[in-house]
Amino acid sequence: MKTNAALMVLIFGVAQAAHAQWIVYDPTVQAQQIMDTAQDIAKYVEMINNQVQQIQTLTSQLNEFKHYEDLFGDPSKVVLPTAQPLVIDLTKTELGQTLTALEGTVDASQAMAYSAGGLFHSVGTTFNTPQGQTVNRQTVTYLPIAAVQKTTDNYLTVSTDAAARRVALKQEIAVTTDQLKAAATDAEVQKLTGVLIGLSSALNNTDYELNQASASAVVQDIANRNDAQRQVEAQKEQQHAEFTEAVQQYGQKFRLMNTPTQFPTQ
Repeated sequence: MKTNAALMVLIFGVAQAAHAQWIVYDPTVQAQQIMDTAQDIAKYVEMINNQVQQIQTLTSQLNEFKHYEDLFGDPSKVVLPTAQPLVIDLTKTELGQTLTALEGTVDASQAMAYSAGGLFHSVGTTFNTPQGQTVNRQTVTYLPIAAVQKTTDNYLTVSTDAAARRVALKQEIAVTTDQLKAAATDAEVQKLTGVLIGLSSALNNTDYELNQASASAVVQDIANRNDAQRQVEAQKEQQHAEFTEAVQQYGQKFRLMNTPTQFPTQ
């Protein structure tokens, strides 16, 4: 009896062990897994195709840029020797002074000693009378004259500087024009054209500076003429008042006789 029981236990244990090793197969689940895997592969293939198209597009654009660079040139590689002289001229401080600045530095003694490099005769700050007396000149009288001389010197300074700059700028324009004729790319043409426009503007600016200096001298001369006329009018008014006052005083001191003179009969 015990033997039979033990045998039954052994058989039941073997049966349980064999049952635990069995694999359950579900065709529906297996088919869904295959479909999911196929969809994932399809998405991956689509992503790869998109990346390939993007690479091809970028490659085409890069080729177009290279073709554009071959046709029009690379602006960063175009070096213009005439650009630096233009920058130097444009950043140069103008020599001409404003009329206000010129009037603020007027010196009458300079006007008295002014000779324009020997062109005029200097009058000096003093003069001698026939009796040998030394007389100092009145500085106030020479201030307007000194102002005109200041503006004249300013014009001459600007004129000399403008003449030298015009020669240099014209030379740079000629060099840039020759480079423009020999330009091989569009980028070089555009840069040279820009420099050429800048040089032409700088050349025209010398005329503006010269005109400004000339206008200062003209305006100062007009101001001097106006002041001279003002002084004449003031002098005439003062002389008229002094003459009227002198006549009145004379009439008060020396009255005319308006009655006949009586002579004694005896």
